[in-house]
Amino acid sequence: MEGRCTCGAVRYRLTAAPMIVHCCHCRWCQRETGSAFVINAVIESDRIEVEGALDHVMTPSESGRGQEIVRCPTCRIALWSHYPSAGRRSSFVRVGTLDDPDQCPPDVHIFTRSKQPWVVLPDDAKVFPDFYPSPQGVWRDDARRRRQAMMAG
Repeated sequence: MEGRCTCGAVRYRLTAAPMIVHCCHCRWCQRETGSAFVINAVIESDRIEVEGALDHVMTPSESGRGQEIVRCPTCRIALWSHYPSAGRRSSFVRVGTLDDPDQCPPDVHIFTRSKQPWVVLPDDAKVFPDFYPSPQGVWRDDARRRRQAMMAG
């Protein structure tokens, strides 16, 4: 899968499928995106090939530990984020920046306690009012193994 910023100064390629795709409905994501939610494809950072310069911007988060948003230095589009739990080992790629975002529908909806009331989720969706307590039952087995290897490295 390939993606880019709006101006094209940054292009990237995912060299593997995402481990999981989150649709986050928290108020922080709503504010940061100016939308009702954000869809993030979680992947090991070493599985992203980048052409172009990147700007790393620390921003506040609900946890109080912040998040690092990786942006194009020219058009300022957010391409992915890093969270303190895994640091720069994992990237939460903004699915909307992919050339074909249809390839990454959400695997799980999180922080639905603050979901906009007009957003209707599919009946068969995995839904959590906050973050899920464990990857067990949410992540595929192969993705859990990849995450474990990433965290060990």
